[in-house]
Amino acid sequence: MAGHAIPHFQNDGGYESIEIGVTEFMCCGANPPHSHPHVYLDMGDESEKICPYCSTLFRYVADLKPTETRPAGCLYGDKAA
Repeated sequence: MAGHAIPHFQNDGGYESIEIGVTEFMCCGANPPHSHPHVYLDMGDESEKICPYCSTLFRYVADLKPTETRPAGCLYGDKAA
């Protein structure tokens, strides 16, 4: 999808599940050295998806913004130096 950024999420906290506000996303695992390949996941018509690499359960919650997570802090982004 041109012009549409796919959010990336990480699970540094080792959470069993993470609530997110999108149904298409990338999972990165945790920060290096505990990361895994950035894998594209699409929930389709479902409201949950398990990452095949790290087994994190992602749940879609409509009231969250695309960059919000519950618990907070699971949005992946380049850290400013």
